[in-house]
Amino acid sequence: MHDTRITVENLKEVQSMLGAVFNATQDAISVVDKDGLGIMINPAYTKITGLSEKDVIGKYATVDIAEGDSVHLQVLATKSPVKGALLKVGPNRKEVLVNAAPIIVDGELIGSVGVLHDITEMNRLSEELRQAKQIIRKLEAKYTFDDIEGKDAELLNAIDKAKKAADTPATVLLIGESGTGKEIFAHAIHNSSERKYKQFVRVNCAAIPQTLLESELFGYEEGAFTGAKKGGKKGLFDEANGGTIFLDEIGEINVETQAKLLRVLQEKEIMKVGGIKPVNIDVRVIAASNIDIENAIKQGKFRKDLYYRINMFPIRIPTLKERKGDIGHLARFFLKKFNQEYGRNIEGINEDALQKLIEYKWPGNVRELENIIGRAIINMKMTEKTIQKRHLPKFDLGDERINIPSETEFSEMETMTLEQLTDRIESEYIVHVLKLCDNNKTQAAKILKISLRNLYYKLEKHGI
Repeated sequence: MHDTRITVENLKEVQSMLGAVFNATQDAISVVDKDGLGIMINPAYTKITGLSEKDVIGKYATVDIAEGDSVHLQVLATKSPVKGALLKVGPNRKEVLVNAAPIIVDGELIGSVGVLHDITEMNRLSEELRQAKQIIRKLEAKYTFDDIEGKDAELLNAIDKAKKAADTPATVLLIGESGTGKEIFAHAIHNSSERKYKQFVRVNCAAIPQTLLESELFGYEEGAFTGAKKGGKKGLFDEANGGTIFLDEIGEINVETQAKLLRVLQEKEIMKVGGIKPVNIDVRVIAASNIDIENAIKQGKFRKDLYYRINMFPIRIPTLKERKGDIGHLARFFLKKFNQEYGRNIEGINEDALQKLIEYKWPGNVRELENIIGRAIINMKMTEKTIQKRHLPKFDLGDERINIPSETEFSEMETMTLEQLTDRIESEYIVHVLKLCDNNKTQAAKILKISLRNLYYKLEKHGI
């Protein structure tokens, strides 16, 4: 009969084997006794944390922690495992993910074992992925002419002109109010052109502070100004080389930067900030504006020679109030879209609700209609199948008012200067209008009767 008793020799053999596995594994392992004192670590632990046996063995379990709470002490206190704890360990504050478990022998807790995974590389790769996603979002032109919905004659004329423009290298100027679909047109022109496999870069000229716009568009050389990155930086025109750059809200560019933009269009070259040598560039420019550029020229805010350059192929996109015959079609299109996004099965919109949509003046155009259909669906019960008038959110902007504090409320407020009070009310009202406009800043600026650039200034000033 085979003897299965464990001898001293095979106990030593098993112990030696376990020791080899413990030391060879790539995961860092740390073991403490029931008092929380270190009794074992493996080479992978030293490699990750930078701590040797003399730094840890016999020392309290917190000795290796640079940031966070000891999982060993938590295990010893609760007699339960800990999973997915994020800590920083060792002198180099290495980021690790820790799983720990109690060591129980014959029902008695005798210690805790922890396994550490180095997530520094994982975090680096995550950051690279995040940056790559940003680049993809910036370079990808998502829409084609098939994505432009509507049967209005003026809209179809704009689409026809845009298709012709796509077959040429000419600079295109898209003219239309905010929310009419200028960006979709820009995407579609790019995707129908010979540049469709190259980069598409969108620039909101109003959103970038004018002090930074020139360096963002054209890049800069190392040492061009205080704070310039070592080695300089590529500009957005450089990133779009070979492809298309979409300059949205071009009317907001200051006159100095306009001069450099004119050079790009005339000479097909850019000059970096702080540079002395021009760089040849091959970029198709699509510009867009919702302001009257000819009026801006009269006011000295826009260069006439630049206007002639960007106005080679003008395309006017009609407002929604000019194409009210498309409202029913668009509402049903957005209804189908939101059914898919929200997992709903809404069948249509009734005549009263549709009539209210038709009677509205639509300052936010198609974008506002999309928002209102989406909000109406959210207002519906899961059992309701048709959008009714009561489901539509309140969107008569002219009827909205902000409540100014009453005399009673003033007495309960802390004292402040008149300037502080003015700033507070201004900030609250801007937030109020932005909510009404679903954060459409161009529409909000119109309601507030200030320039878009001034609105961005106030948003920054109030930290909104």
